[in-house]
Amino acid sequence: MVGRRTVLAAALGLAAAACAAPAARRVPDSPSAPGAPSAPPAPSRSPSPVRPPVQPDREQVLARYAGRVPQQWGTDLPGVVATVPGGALALTFDACGGPGGDGYDAALIGTLRRLAVPATLFLNARWVDANPGPFAELAADPLFELGNHGTAHRPLSVTGRSAYGITGTADPAAAYEEVAGNRAKLTALLGRAPGWFRSGTAHYDEVAVALVGESGERVAGFAVNGDGGATFTPGQVAATVAAAPPGSIVISHFNHPDAGTGAGYAQVLPRLVDAGRHFVRLSDRA
Repeated sequence: MVGRRTVLAAALGLAAAACAAPAARRVPDSPSAPGAPSAPPAPSRSPSPVRPPVQPDREQVLARYAGRVPQQWGTDLPGVVATVPGGALALTFDACGGPGGDGYDAALIGTLRRLAVPATLFLNARWVDANPGPFAELAADPLFELGNHGTAHRPLSVTGRSAYGITGTADPAAAYEEVAGNRAKLTALLGRAPGWFRSGTAHYDEVAVALVGESGERVAGFAVNGDGGATFTPGQVAATVAAAPPGSIVISHFNHPDAGTGAGYAQVLPRLVDAGRHFVRLSDRA
């Protein structure tokens, strides 16, 4: 197991055995009298359809979390997944959306495709709205898994806690909408619900983490801050990602094409691939 967070000093602070029914025993045919009618065939039964688990509705969730007072706040909480088993690296890239955050680093995505390196991409609702073309291309590419990065890109809180000057969701209702609003958008566009959620700034309280679980999504954290919130130079990105311990979830961004992220990954990924490092999407291992 690796450390929960590995960052450069300059980084922003930013995780039955299948029971087969026994085969039916064949009963030997009974001799029949000449001319006796044969027994009618047994009626066939269609297998019962598999129904997805029913998620609680908004009012049920809000009733469950009303009045709960969180005791923890940050990026490294129980229930926030920061590592994957098996020694692989799980590269994750956020697209935050909103003013200054609607860009698309096509060169970075091109590097991942050229080297066949899978990744999990966390998309904010505003970024999706601003980039319908790139979204459609990413959604159609099996190299990438698309995750929920919130509706308004806010830290997920039930008391309005802030991170990096961004005010968090004010109460359970606002936290629910931050998760459920973009979940509904992605589900409608993809034809399936996202399996993972990461909040804006990757900050949570423990009540909000539990609330995410009500939707059937898992909460993604990180062990390595790969680009310091899109502030690192290419050299810093390359050095940080190269030093990521096995099993790390690495957080970076693909909505800032002018940042050092894309160039840094273009430097380091060929070396890691040549060295035999293995890469996974979050749902492949976690």
